[in-house]
Amino acid sequence: MRIATWNVNSVLARLPRLVEWLAQTGPDVACLQETKVDADAFPVDAVAPLGYAVAQLGEGRWNGVAVLSRLGLTDVACGLPADPGFPDEHTPEARTIAATCGPVRVRSVYVPNGRSPDDPHYAYKLRWLAALQAAVAADAAGDQPFAVMGDFNVAPADADVWDPAAFVGSTHVTPAERAALTALRETGLTDVVPRIAKGPHPFTYWDYRAGAFHKGMGMRIDLVYANAALAGSVSDAWVDREARKGKGPSDHAPVIVELDR
Repeated sequence: MRIATWNVNSVLARLPRLVEWLAQTGPDVACLQETKVDADAFPVDAVAPLGYAVAQLGEGRWNGVAVLSRLGLTDVACGLPADPGFPDEHTPEARTIAATCGPVRVRSVYVPNGRSPDDPHYAYKLRWLAALQAAVAADAAGDQPFAVMGDFNVAPADADVWDPAAFVGSTHVTPAERAALTALRETGLTDVVPRIAKGPHPFTYWDYRAGAFHKGMGMRIDLVYANAALAGSVSDAWVDREARKGKGPSDHAPVIVELDR
């Protein structure tokens, strides 16, 4: 069984590449982020011929998450029970969706960026991560294989950015953000990619500017956190750098995890 996560940075802009990637890579379950389409505008008809059902949460120009599955979709849950919203609790954003796909349950997440440590969006990011921790605690400790995966907008360690000195004073690397990730893992989750992925820097994101991809100026912010029931069956994991190459790519690469199931 193969599961994957990919911040596509607009599912409509990336649709030909997404369809080609799904056909070639064949994930049984794919979590997408930053789809940037309304609730009724996801291109379901483009992926249905490949056998995928779609559960998605969208809000138009910004955000948006989806789960694509060839194993069925049940128990779909949109958002977080205690979503802090932005700019207030009355305005929840389209940042997470969970679903059961055959034997596994997955949650696709697009964590707020934070913008800068002195911006209100940064405080919102920390509140959102705390709400995510509360939302996944039962699944993380449960017996059903479960993974929360997506664009976390946090690099877990200094080794996960191309130059730690370049990020001093920036989001994605602050102690508070990393502590929030640690608290999330402590619900019973394992960061499965570093255990398996080959090479010293399995980066997943490279800015479009200044040739960052070709210069290796990346970050590992797209993560797969699995509970014990799923982590124990991981046989391989890798970042699909090929999907970041060529004409019109997303600024993120997919992360793929193989399961012995």
